[in-house]
Amino acid sequence: MSRVLVAMSGGVDSAVSAALMKEQGHDVTGVTLKLWGGPQDQGCCSVSDVDDARRVAQQLDIDHFVFNYGEEFDRHVVGPYVDAHAVGLTPNPCIECNRHIKFDALVTRARKLGFDSVVTGHHARIVDTDKGLRLARGVDESKDQSYVLYMLTAADLSMLEFPVGEMTKSQVREIASRRGLRSATKPDSQDVCFITASEGRARFLSDRLELHSAEVVDVKGNELGSVDAVELVTIGQRRGLNLGGNADRTYAVQVDVRSRRVVAGSAEDLLSEEVSLSDHVWVDEPYIGRLQVQISAHGAQEPAYLTADGNVHWDDARRKVAPGQAVVFYRDDLVIGGATAV
Repeated sequence: MSRVLVAMSGGVDSAVSAALMKEQGHDVTGVTLKLWGGPQDQGCCSVSDVDDARRVAQQLDIDHFVFNYGEEFDRHVVGPYVDAHAVGLTPNPCIECNRHIKFDALVTRARKLGFDSVVTGHHARIVDTDKGLRLARGVDESKDQSYVLYMLTAADLSMLEFPVGEMTKSQVREIASRRGLRSATKPDSQDVCFITASEGRARFLSDRLELHSAEVVDVKGNELGSVDAVELVTIGQRRGLNLGGNADRTYAVQVDVRSRRVVAGSAEDLLSEEVSLSDHVWVDEPYIGRLQVQISAHGAQEPAYLTADGNVHWDDARRKVAPGQAVVFYRDDLVIGGATAV
């Protein structure tokens, strides 16, 4: 019998993961992470989520603890999120939370406490290949979370288990319903946990960052209008460009925070044949050649070629990827690495 620590977010996936571990005969302990101390009305790890997790633990008759990682969350997730917007990047805070908190600080603590593995409710799979353990897409493609876990190494995976990765979401909810778990019908968390629905990203950033107005010009440099905060504009954005009668099918195709200028253009102006990348992370050695690429958490995989300088070249021109976004590489269902768009 092994000792397992189950990260319980309060949702149905982690609840079922804990239940399955218990039924398999493991010595299970549940833990919920306290990450954000500010206002919160959406996302994961809210006060109500902690309560839901605790009550599921009571149903399963397992110990439940709350680990406070507020300082680490501010340092590794919230601070970089604000700093990224200040220089015109579009960050993914959930990836950084996974990188630094859930699969670094938590796993390190679990090892020190003598646990054999850390279990989460992520929809992803760990498969044993001839080269060792590898991260793979979850069975339910619509819920797959391998994109936000691309930084996990083989050493990381040896300490992890993802029980629901082999199931569809409907199967997970069915298991939860049969066992009477209180989170069986709880909606999935979709939003950034530290941004409230009532105030939004603009208010959150304006409290922590000086925002600047900027001119909006077309691709030839002709003035079209202005935006109130260039730091809030993302490549591909249509709304909020204040273009008056010029807004039809017009997108932000370039954002320059330093010069306080946004270039707006057509859907064709938004197309590019290549994505420049930095901060590559590889499961094995760096790869050159054909592969599949995913550019958003719920996006489809697209065929591409990874060049010798580590950039993605599309088979067909695609919409630009916002700088700061993760670009993840796959061979079939296996994650082979990832990087950040620049």
